[in-house]
Amino acid sequence: MTDASINASTVQQGDAEFGDYFALLKPRVMSLVVFTALVGLLAAPAGVHPVIGFSAILFIAIGGGASGALNMWWDADIDQVMKRTKSRPIPAGKVEPGEALSLGLALSGLSVIMLALATNVFAGAFLAFTIFFYVVIYTMWLKRATPQNIVIGGAAGAFPPVIGWIAATGSMAVEPWLMFALTFMWTPPHFWALALFMRSDYDDAGVPMLTVTHGRRSTRKHILIYTALLALLAVGTAFSGVGGPIYLGVALVLNALFLQGAWKISRRDEDDSEADNFKVERSFFKLSLLYLFLHFGAILAEAVLKPYGLGGW
Repeated sequence: MTDASINASTVQQGDAEFGDYFALLKPRVMSLVVFTALVGLLAAPAGVHPVIGFSAILFIAIGGGASGALNMWWDADIDQVMKRTKSRPIPAGKVEPGEALSLGLALSGLSVIMLALATNVFAGAFLAFTIFFYVVIYTMWLKRATPQNIVIGGAAGAFPPVIGWIAATGSMAVEPWLMFALTFMWTPPHFWALALFMRSDYDDAGVPMLTVTHGRRSTRKHILIYTALLALLAVGTAFSGVGGPIYLGVALVLNALFLQGAWKISRRDEDDSEADNFKVERSFFKLSLLYLFLHFGAILAEAVLKPYGLGGW
């Protein structure tokens, strides 16, 4: 394990409140998990009882929160070093590492068992695999071992729509994997844009982010390449079972803007970026947040309108 317990002891301990324990669950990340899982569940070609559907999303959310708690437990040492994360509950001295570990394990078991009981065993098993992938494969191994950490590790955040689909149908299909691929390909340019203006954090923490190991020039090129591949995938998804004219319109506009932003980033040098405090990179990062939400929102719109003959092809 890391030396999180040693670092935590150097911080003045305070009384933990409910909000501190909730923060361990990474609520912002959890909101993305909930939304994409909901879209996967509703886009599936199977009717789901509202109570079962609500239960499925609730337990998927709890599983996502459990992953966040275990991630914070393991990464407490580097969280204490990075400006972006030093106010998290463990490095801030609000929650003991052991408490985060216990909470994460308890919620993991609860979410997996309850999802299996509420929907099907396949969905529960897939949620268990997702938690394992995020905590063990990404957090404990890839994050500190390779500059491809966020590329491979991005799969963990891309699984929720697949879990939602399986919860509804009990089976696999091409469509949920297209939603998976959308999030998977979006993750690298999203995080690399952040790393461009937060590079010192990763330097200080010794995390081999691409900006640290290959430099910002190479990172800018990688952002453009991945954005171009993402655009092809995103627009192509419009002609699948979860696409339609609404999604196509959204995808064409958003990917044109995303490609434009990536191109601008690729053409900038460090003097330009330092001069305006990475204005273009920060703008691209903000657009990336809207990008994924609107793509999945369009898939949801297609699914909701399809029974009325207004969605799909």
